[in-house]
Formats: sequence, structure tokens, C-alpha cells
Amino acid sequence: MELSVTKVRAFSRARQVLGSMASVRRAVMSRLDFRGTGAVGGTLSSASTRPGLGLACAVCPLAHRGVYHGLATPRRLVHACAAVSSSTDQQQQQDAEKVQLVLRTSDESEDLLKIRHSSSHILAQAVQNLFPNAQVTIGPWTDMGFYYDFDLEEPFTDADLKKIRKEMIRIIKKRLPMWEEEVSVEEARGRIEENSEPYKLEILDSILERDPSASITIWHTGERGDKDHWWDLCGGPHVENTGKINPKGLALENVSGAYWRGDENRQMLQRVYGTAWETSEELQAYKKMKQEAKKRDHRKLGAQLNLFSIQQEGAGGGLVFWHPKGAMVRNQIEEHWRGVHLASGYDLVYTPHIANIDLWKTSGHLDFYGENMFQGIKIDEDEYQLRPMNCPFHVMMYKNQPHSYRELPLRWAELGTVYRYERSGALHGLFRVRGFTQDDAHIFCLPSQVTDEIEGVLNLTENLLSAYGFTEYEINLSTRPEKYVGSDEIWEMSESALKEALSRKGWDYIVDDGGGAFYGPKIDVKIKDAIGRKWQCSTIQVDFNLPERFDMEYVDEENNRPRPIMIHRAIFGSVERFMGVLIESYAGLFPLWLAPTQARIVCVNDSVNEYAKECLDLFKSYGLRVDMAGGESLGKLVRNAEVQKIPLVFVVGNNEVETRTLSVRSRHQGDLGAMGAEDIARAMNQAVVEKSKY
Repeated sequence: MELSVTKVRAFSRARQVLGSMASVRRAVMSRLDFRGTGAVGGTLSSASTRPGLGLACAVCPLAHRGVYHGLATPRRLVHACAAVSSSTDQQQQQDAEKVQLVLRTSDESEDLLKIRHSSSHILAQAVQNLFPNAQVTIGPWTDMGFYYDFDLEEPFTDADLKKIRKEMIRIIKKRLPMWEEEVSVEEARGRIEENSEPYKLEILDSILERDPSASITIWHTGERGDKDHWWDLCGGPHVENTGKINPKGLALENVSGAYWRGDENRQMLQRVYGTAWETSEELQAYKKMKQEAKKRDHRKLGAQLNLFSIQQEGAGGGLVFWHPKGAMVRNQIEEHWRGVHLASGYDLVYTPHIANIDLWKTSGHLDFYGENMFQGIKIDEDEYQLRPMNCPFHVMMYKNQPHSYRELPLRWAELGTVYRYERSGALHGLFRVRGFTQDDAHIFCLPSQVTDEIEGVLNLTENLLSAYGFTEYEINLSTRPEKYVGSDEIWEMSESALKEALSRKGWDYIVDDGGGAFYGPKIDVKIKDAIGRKWQCSTIQVDFNLPERFDMEYVDEENNRPRPIMIHRAIFGSVERFMGVLIESYAGLFPLWLAPTQARIVCVNDSVNEYAKECLDLFKSYGLRVDMAGGESLGKLVRNAEVQKIPLVFVVGNNEVETRTLSVRSRHQGDLGAMGAEDIARAMNQAVVEKSKY
């Protein structure tokens, strides 16, 4: 059996940690809350659907000029790679590992961000040129493209998208200047009303509601008085002129439905998705990556491989049913998780799924997270609520008895199922569900222990993720925001501890200045999958808030009772989401140690069944997941095993019975010839123990 030992490396080798464009998005999000505006339902056009890429979208920047000043600061670029796979399982697995072309996200390239944001404006201008009754709403850049939401009675067709793109190219070729104008609130309101744009008026009101003193900026395309002049309420940034956009790198992808402001009670809009690149080669590589992503869609593979289902009718959306094969894979993941945590000095705990509402009041969840919680349940005279997070339960366990500084650190880990209210339109396979299991852990430690504990979490993260083939990461360190709890001293200590831990690991990272939660700094880890997509995965969060809210304490050397430091951390994020990422990254080709069925014994005829059963019992005695099939042609039996993506097939014919062997066919290595069952079992067992990627 071929084994593989991988080495962990960071996405980038750059040593300079510089300001990131994430600050732009964060500033925008603090002014406008369009949370939940993701597309819903199916596509409205017959154009190819947009597969879920795990790429976050930001709202169209509508803020004052100062917010965007930091955009001029260079930042470390982290590259995602596109790979294209062939139709066969073996070739697909090999090709997915080949780097063909670097595809950068908007956050990694200021030029691409400007191109994509400007393309969204040109899209809106083209739509209003062709469909004068179309109302414009928001049009942000996304990680690998852009979109714009329109209110138009008639649905866009494929033919419409072609016309719109043609009009966009006409505007691009005119090299119209794109320029910024700062205006008063009254001037902005007057211009919006003159254009009869109610959605823009609502956006303006939202800005002022959040910041009454906000200055308002308008971005123009073309000069005033020109027939191609167009403007939008926007904070930028944009290209100098439309000619900076390469028509050969521009594509409109599809149309979907999106509720205004993500509210199912508001107007259903038409969201037109597009993408823009600097070269046609990049666009073609992106399209190939999208095709590959569509093949790997975990919802499609989940049904094909009978791993899980979500039964909208009967049970409701966002609730996952794990079928036997999917449950087997999940069990392997969870058992591996438990073993790694026990070996790393964690204790495993279990806590309730429901608690009295008073707990959620004390924790602050009811005030700050109430809209994401399900409604309360009346039991006798008390009200209870399903937990949206596990943290308060671990705090309650800590408070159940007094603690001395000698006991710390305490590391408590739990695979805890939580429940969150998600709108139907936001649900997406395993990636966005209403009930899911977090691989949660909380560390309670002394201030002097924070650096070592964070380093320990980073080591554990590397250990866990590398077992699944994820060895390239993007690391983000988010620091103190403008509004925060806790002293300056404890913030500086914690940020320094996080930086020191990352330095010890030798991992480069991006600093998101001001991007931390109000209760503490954090480290986020994104992983790169087999076709170059990045997924938010692990989070390590220092918390000064809950220890204060729950009056947590320990007895120190001088008999004082200070607050412990609390560290939240999740490596997978959630088991469901991680499973979805695995399915797509592996394209359903689970490595031997994870595969629900690790091998299949194929019987050429009934006369070999007795020997085949003997071999089957041997494999099972090793704890291996092997089954047996026969009664059909050899070709069909082998093909069925390939369709089910079983790693190994053992063919048993009369010759194998005589020689007491099995003819081995490996999904990865092809035909391996005849081998004894005992030798095969030992080799398989070794590959399982070593977590071979095959």
C-alpha cells in the first residue's frame, strides 16, 4: 500500500504582515446590515447554476471616503489554485493535485477588487439602459466576481444576459471615466428622488440611522451631460475608467432570486451574478474550476453515494438525516477527533441541548443573538430555549466548584449539537443548516498560560486538519475593535500572546486591524481544498466577556480571586460543514481510513462464495469495512464498486481459490495483482492507522 506523509505549510511565504482589505468590508458591514441577502431557491434563468463555493460576499460599500483609505496599503497575497479533473476517478484525483493557474480573490488583489466592483456598476447601468423600469438596489464585489440585485417584473432570460453583456462591453470600450463626488445628505436625497429609486432611498436612510453625521459619496460613470452618464450611491473603490476592464475577462453567469435585505416578507429581487478577470486565460481557468465544483457539489454526491438527506417535506429544511454510509464516515471523523483531543490533554464533556432562559440572559445571547435562536419552550412555569452555542454550559460547569490556580489550565471539549434559526432562503446543504454539531472546546487558563495554550491549539489544528489532506492555510489575526470590553492591558497581552504563538509555529498571517470581536482577539484559519477553493474552518477566540458576565474566578497564589482567561476554539467549525467540505474536496473519493466501505470482494461465480466468505470474515476480524457482491457479470460488479467510489476491489475466481489469494484492484493505483488476504488486511490496517490519503 502506498502511504503519504505530508508537510504543513502556510499559503504564502511572505514575512511582512500588512494591513488587509478586510477592514474595508468590516467598515461597510458596520454601517449597513444586509445579513442574509444570499440568493434563495433555484435560478430564475436557465443559465448554468452557481455552485456553492464557500466564498463570502460583502455588501456594496456605501460609506465615507476615510473608510477606504487603507485600501492603498499593500497586503500579502494568498493564492488559490485551479485544477481541472478528468472523468475517471483515478485521473480526477491526480489532476486535482496539479496547479494550473493562480486565481486570486478580490481580497488578494486591489486591482481585481476594483475591476469587479466597477463591473457591478456597469452591469447596473447596462440593465437600466436596456430595461428602463428596472430598479437598482445593491451591487457588491464578491471573492471571485460581483452581482447586482434588480427589481424588475419580467424575469431575465439567457437571451437578456447576452444583451446585457453586449451593452456592458459597449460601455467598457468607451473608456468612460469613473469618479467620486461627495455630497450632502439633502443633495443625495434629492438626486435619488429625482431618479425615483426607492431602494437607494432606503439605503441612504439606513446609513444615516447608523451614523447621522455620515458624509455621502456618489460614484459616476461618464461625465455629466454625456448620454452614457450614470451614477450610484457608493463608497468605491473603482477603476479610473471603464477601459481598465478587459471584455475578454468578463462573463455574466446566472440569475437567482434574493429577498431585499434578506427578509422573506420583503420584495423578491433578481440577482445577476458575474465574474471579471484581468485576462481571458484566468476567466477560462475560473470556468473550469466552476465546472469541477459543480461535479463535486456535496448535495449531489451526498445523494449519489447515499450519505445523507435533508427532507424538506415532513421534517423541514436545514435538518440533516445521516444515512448508514454517511453516519459511518461521520463516526470515523468524530472518533479521530476524540482520540486527538484526549492525546492533547483535553477532557471530554457532555452538556444539555436546552437551558432555562435566564442562562441566555446572563450570557448575553438573548440580547445580542436572540434573532438567531428558536422560540422558547414553556415547561411548567419556566421558559427554556434550545442552545445556539455551547459556551455558557462549559462556564456553568466551571462555576460548579471553586478552582485554584494550580488546576489551570482546564481544557474541556465537546461535540455539542446546537440549533440556530436560519431563514429558508439561507439554507444550503450541509453548509448552512438549522441543527449542527460544533467541535467545541473551551480552555480556562491563567494570563501567563495564554501563549502556550494558543500554540497548543495551533498544533492540534495542524494535527487534525493534515489527517484529511489539508496542509495549506490562510491565517488571519483579528485585533481590538473601536468598542471593546476588558482593559487595554489584557487586550495587549492577549494579542501579543496570539502573535507569539503564530511566530513559534512559523506561520505567516494577515492582520485584520480592528476586526476582533468586542470581547477578545481571534485567529481564523482557512483551508484550501483540492481545486483551490478556500474555506473558513478553525477559529481560536480569546474571551474577556463571559468570565465577567458569569463572575468566574480562581484563587491565585496570594489568595485573590481574579478572572480566568477563557479561550473558545473549534477546529472543524461544525461537523456538518466540514463533512460537506470533505465530500467536495475528495469529490466523494474518501481515503481508505474514512471510506464507508473500504473494500468489496467480487465473486466471479457462486462456486467461490465459500472462500470469499472466509476472506470477508478475516477482514472483519481486523475491524475493516468490507462487503461482498456477486450474481452479475464481473464488469458490472467492478463498475458498481467504482460508481460507489469504493477504494479497493478484490476479485475472487477459481484461480484465486486455488492459490488462496485475491486479485487486488486499487482505485488509486489500478491492478496490483494477486495477494494473500492476510497480507492485504495488514496493509489496509496500516494505511488506516497512518491515515493514508489513499
